[in-house]
Amino acid sequence: MSNSKLQNPRTDLLMKAVLEVETIDEAYRFLEDVCTIAEIHSIAQRLEVAALLRKKATYMDIAARTGASTATISRVNRALTYGADGYHTVLDRLEAKGLLQELYEDAGLSEETAD
Repeated sequence: MSNSKLQNPRTDLLMKAVLEVETIDEAYRFLEDVCTIAEIHSIAQRLEVAALLRKKATYMDIAARTGASTATISRVNRALTYGADGYHTVLDRLEAKGLLQELYEDAGLSEETAD
């Protein structure tokens, strides 16, 4: 369920707006308008970190591959362990569609590695 500290009519509208995005091009255009380039890169980095953590990559390997600090890696790991399961929901769906295979192969991980 959603976080009561996060949820309000303004963030509800944002979440509904995100759900209206239908293509990758629309997603790029929407995010470019609402986020800074640095924010988009940071979110993308955290998603990659989460995917790699689920495949049991080490902090050292993740930091070298992504450029993420160990503090960021730790924060993402905490979210994977104690969070709202948002990462797991999205990553499960991406994996089911085979959209993480290239990431795993590039990182020397197999898609079969235990979650």
